[in-house]
Formats: sequence, C-alpha cells, structure tokens
Amino acid sequence: MKPLQDQIALVTGASRGIGAATAIKLARLGAHVILTARTQGGLEETDDAIRALGGTATLLPLDLTDGAAVDLIGPTIYARFKRLDILVHNAGELGVLTPISHIQNKDWDQALAVNATATLKLIRTTAPLLSTAPGGRAVFVTTHLASETRAYWGTYAATKAALHQLALTWAAECETLALRVNLFDPGATATRMRANAMPGEDPKTLPQPADVAVKLVALCLPTEQRNGVVVSGRD
Repeated sequence: MKPLQDQIALVTGASRGIGAATAIKLARLGAHVILTARTQGGLEETDDAIRALGGTATLLPLDLTDGAAVDLIGPTIYARFKRLDILVHNAGELGVLTPISHIQNKDWDQALAVNATATLKLIRTTAPLLSTAPGGRAVFVTTHLASETRAYWGTYAATKAALHQLALTWAAECETLALRVNLFDPGATATRMRANAMPGEDPKTLPQPADVAVKLVALCLPTEQRNGVVVSGRD
C-alpha cells in the first residue's frame, strides 16, 4: 500500500512549477489528485505526467478570482468523491513590483483575489470535508515576505500576509481536530513567477520545483505534526 492510497488531494496552481511537481508526487504516493488552474493545456501536461507513472487525476480548470466557482469546489468534490483528504493551495499572484504609491487598482485587486480572498473561500468550501477526514491535511504556500519588508514588493507581501494569517488562524481553530493545517515557504525556486520577479537571475542556480515539492509533500503525509508550523523548503 502506498502511504496516500485512495486519498483525494486538491492542488491549486497545478499547471506548472511547484503545483505541478507537488501534484505528481502526491499521485506517485497513491493519491487521486484534483488539478486546478486557469490553463487547460498546462493541466493536461500535469495529467499526462501523472498517468505516465500510473497515477490518476481529475482536471478542474477554473480561475481563482471567480468567487462563485471557488465556492462550489467543496460541494463538487463531495458529489464526485464524497471525501477530501488533502488541500495544497499553491496558486499565487505576484502583482507588479513597484513603489506603493504607484500600485494600480487592477494589479492590487488581482493579487488580493488570488492570494487572500481565494484562500478564505478555499478554506470555507473545503473545511467540512477536510475536518471530517481521518487525517486531513491542508498546506498553504507562503513567503518570508509575509513577515519581512522589502521595497517594491508591497502588493505581493501584503496579500500573502493575509494568506499567512488566515492559515495560521485556521490552524489554531483546528487544534482539537485530526486536521493539520500548515504553511510552507519554498524560498527562491526556479519557477515562472520567480523569473518574472528576477529576470536577470540564472534559474539553474536555484532549487527546482521537483526538489522543493518533496518537502511540501512531506506535510501531506499521515504523520503526527504540530498545527501552524511554517516549514521552509530552503536548505
């Protein structure tokens, strides 16, 4: 038996990068993975990789800024699978690196919708299933910028700080449950978001998504963990 055999996992931002790598590793460990992202083609590539190793997945293309669609995720999963064991909220929005006084409404609203509002809605829609799972796990991808200050990163840092606190608060509320809620900071990783933020950086000098995903997936395994821990993927 694989450690996640017959479990159902939901991974956001699963079309590429850390999300895709995490979904593939969860499938390798036996989970049936529900893949969600905006990009159908990217989801299909992740699905192909999962099927190539003998795993199974369900594609759920959606935009996390569509609040009504996010609200339906929990009921949809229940109707199809009757359970949810793992949530990995990896999807994130960088926004534009700019002085605070130059932040545009559209960039702020997009980052707030993906990084903060979608986090609230994902918790709300999946909590009934995760809290009744035998050993539910929820992992939220965070950043050290949620608690540190760096010039020009205001949009990303502020909206990720909202995610950070929502996850920690939920973790505190789950202390008496079998459900474990944790944060994972991957650190600098060779992803498209990182390339957009640091275009002059050589991605070969950074950890690859597959390497980082190993540490993230460890938080999804049915082992005893403390709630609310911020785990870093950085060595």
